[in-house]
Amino acid sequence: MACKVLVVCGSPVVSSPELLCHLAGECDHIVAVDRGLDALLGADLSCDVYVGDADTVSDEGRALVDAAVDFEVERHNPYKDYTDLALALDSIRRRWPATEVVATCATGGRPDMALSVLGLLAGYEDAPVWIEEDEVTARILHQDETWTIEGAEGKTFSIIAIAPNTEISEHGLEWELDHSPLGLLADTGISNIVRSTAEITVHQGVAIGYLLHQGFIGTVG
Repeated sequence: MACKVLVVCGSPVVSSPELLCHLAGECDHIVAVDRGLDALLGADLSCDVYVGDADTVSDEGRALVDAAVDFEVERHNPYKDYTDLALALDSIRRRWPATEVVATCATGGRPDMALSVLGLLAGYEDAPVWIEEDEVTARILHQDETWTIEGAEGKTFSIIAIAPNTEISEHGLEWELDHSPLGLLADTGISNIVRSTAEITVHQGVAIGYLLHQGFIGTVG
C-alpha cells in the first residue's frame, strides 16, 4: 500500500509547531532535511530519517545526528553535487516507492533555494506532491492529475505553469478554463476565487496550484 511521507525542508522560515504536528499526524513517515530537524525539535517531534550534510542544523540537532540513536541518518559530505532535498527525495524513492510527498518549511528564505525546491518537487513524478505552509496549500500537478478542492469557498486560488506546453481545466472557480493553454510562468491563472467544489486538471505539462488559506486578495489580471 502506498504511504505518505512528510518532508521537513531546511528553510529558515519554519512552519508553526501546530502545522507540523498536524502534518505529522497525517503522514506515515517523516524525513528531516538538514535544518528541518530543528523545526521538528521545536514542535517536540522527531523523524524517521535525517538526510543532509549538517551544515545548517543547530548544535542540538547535530548532536542527535552524530549519535544516530533516535532515527536513521544519511549524512553527506558538504562538498557534494546535489542539494540535501534532492538526496532526500532519492532516499524516499529507495525506501518507499510510489510514495506521496508532503513538503513543508520549503518556500521561505532565499528565493534561489525556493525555486530549486519547486523544481525538485516538480521532478518527483512518482506520486502526488504537496507543499503545506501556514499560509498556503499547494499541489504540483503533472499530466492527467486532478486536484479536487472542497469547503474552500471564497478563498484565493492560483495556478502557474512550470513546464512549457501546459494545458489545464478549472471548474468551480469564478473564472473557469476548459482545456486551455497556460503559458510558462504566465499570470493567466493568478488570483482566482473558489466558488464551489473546485476541480483543477492538468491535461498536459506541469503546473502548481496554490490555495491561500485566507479569503480573496487582489484581482485577476
